[in-house]
Amino acid sequence: MVKNNNQYVNREISWLWFNERVLQESADKNVPLIERLRFLGIFSNNLDEFFKVRYATVKRIVEAGKNGKSVLGGEKAKDLLEEITKIVIEQQTKSLVILKQIGRELEGKNIFILKETELNEGQKEFVKDYFLKEVSPQLMTIILSELTRFPTLKDTAAYLAVKMVIKSDNSKKEKRYALIEIPKGIDRFVVLPDEGDKSFIIILDDMIRYCLDNIFTMFEYESITAHMIKITRDAELDMDNNDLSKSFIEKISSSVEHRKISDPVRFVYDKNIAKDTLTFLKDKMNIEDTDSVIPGGRYHNRRDYMGFPSLGRKDLLYEKITPLPVQGLSIEGSILESIAKKDYLQYTPYHTFSYILKFLREAALDPKVRSIKITVYRLASNSQVAASLINAVKNGKQVTVQIELQARFDEQANIEYAEQLQAEGVKLIFGVPGLKVHSKICLIEREEGDIIKRYGFISTGNFNESTARIYTDYTLFTAHDPILKELNKVFDFFETTYKINKYKHLIVSPHYTKNAFQKLIDIEIANAILGKEAYIKIKMNSFTSYKMVDKLYEASRAGVKIQLIIRGICCLVPGVKGMSENIEAISVIDKFLEHTRLFAFANGGNPIVYISSADWMTRNLDFRVEVGCPIYDEDIKKELMDTFEICWEDNMKARIFTDKQDNAYRKTNLPKLRSQFATYDYYAKNLKKE
Repeated sequence: MVKNNNQYVNREISWLWFNERVLQESADKNVPLIERLRFLGIFSNNLDEFFKVRYATVKRIVEAGKNGKSVLGGEKAKDLLEEITKIVIEQQTKSLVILKQIGRELEGKNIFILKETELNEGQKEFVKDYFLKEVSPQLMTIILSELTRFPTLKDTAAYLAVKMVIKSDNSKKEKRYALIEIPKGIDRFVVLPDEGDKSFIIILDDMIRYCLDNIFTMFEYESITAHMIKITRDAELDMDNNDLSKSFIEKISSSVEHRKISDPVRFVYDKNIAKDTLTFLKDKMNIEDTDSVIPGGRYHNRRDYMGFPSLGRKDLLYEKITPLPVQGLSIEGSILESIAKKDYLQYTPYHTFSYILKFLREAALDPKVRSIKITVYRLASNSQVAASLINAVKNGKQVTVQIELQARFDEQANIEYAEQLQAEGVKLIFGVPGLKVHSKICLIEREEGDIIKRYGFISTGNFNESTARIYTDYTLFTAHDPILKELNKVFDFFETTYKINKYKHLIVSPHYTKNAFQKLIDIEIANAILGKEAYIKIKMNSFTSYKMVDKLYEASRAGVKIQLIIRGICCLVPGVKGMSENIEAISVIDKFLEHTRLFAFANGGNPIVYISSADWMTRNLDFRVEVGCPIYDEDIKKELMDTFEICWEDNMKARIFTDKQDNAYRKTNLPKLRSQFATYDYYAKNLKKE
């Protein structure tokens, strides 16, 4: 429920209700069965990251002796920790029920996930052989009873806590404890040989349980048990900015390394573990009162379900879509020539990501191209974007890459890419002191006769060909010189951070975004008061800025009609009489991860539309470099508004935000509409009109 006089939703609680929507997907019969298992994995992975970052932050507030009310939406930090733990325990319990239900449904489809006690003779032989050849050489086993100091457990690694009761002549039973780390280099789900039309899987944990005798053969025990545990550690980067002898890369590397031994914030254990084993572990690990201690099921690290094997069962998976071409933009001819004539919008994954790669490859080879500038936040593991930039350097282009080394959980990958790019001669810029660079921009300069012509693209998402298959994102390709001149100012700011540029077209954080959007809202307020058309339509990932929430409340009270599509956190409470009665808000969770950011204002009948890399979160508005770009092409503006309306009309995957925070599905009397499927159909139909 909403607290603080119904004015705001606490961001941490709102995030947990977002993750509840992800969990809903794993229970939804409209989702193919194996995909439901994978959503369960996403739910678990999200929760791991939440504890590493958000829970850890609140815990730090408590340990600093502060109540944190000013930054936590009026809630005391200690109370919030308790509330989070309560909600998570409820969600974990619900997830276990869903997992059992999926298991039963898989059996109905002739897919069986076997425990170690359910193997037949042939399967037992397979498991023993597989264990000896593949698992045993990678197994890390620690006998705890022999150690004076408890080992440092890895963040979110899964361990089997083993208790052996040793045979003895006297009546007092000796107990020995051990830990087995579940190897990460082996698939968690081991596919056993098929039997007829039946498929069988054993989870790696159970394979190890079956082979405990092989591991502990030197101990004479009368009983042995193994139960899963894991810990989650604080993932905040603690950087030493006083050591001037270290480069920025070295400081980030050191901070990432320190994460391995940072404070634990969550301890999850199998609820069936023996009390004496649990007490032994908690004492040895110094689990504190401010840590979240959560009883779980037989298996942890359920994020691994994201990689559950397909087993060749296309009937239990989402049908793969073929990404479409952008209408009027050929991938075969010169993309720069096309962009010189008009703007184009790429909307992945409905459109192919290949246009970004084509743009960079063409720029790398074109003799007239003099320079390429680009920001990098997250790249694919084998990035064709990086390869194209290196290719450009080898062809004599000046290539400048602003790479964000502090991209959460991608720090190590970006360090490796930075070193690779630098070695090839790419000029690197490592961010702005005190700010993350989250903008998604690229600019090239091309010599055309006596002038330098600029081309570029501005996106809502990362230049990552892997995530482009599952994240929805807009990318605007343009040769509009006023916009691109301002884009060049953004790159100048990366190198001369003391110089604050002015912009007529772009909306740039941290200096202008908040004020620019507040002015646009003020125009809608004024028009509503005058009786003119007034609306605000926004699509974002998260909405946590209380100042922007208050501004929309002000607009609502003035009569401005406001529609919000927010995938994740939403601190605004819609539909409250006298405060937000003119605001409606929904969240769409479905096959693809909604990542687009769109802002549209009626402007008295002449709509203003922006795409942006920024959500309305304090970090995006005040502590990051973000770029919002106006849409001037009327066809693209219509396209964006059309797809917004399709998403808004969703009555299968949309959940309504209310003060109840109950994630109720939106129900209407209109024909069923699943917006992501309908958006693909929208673009496919438009292509047929060509």
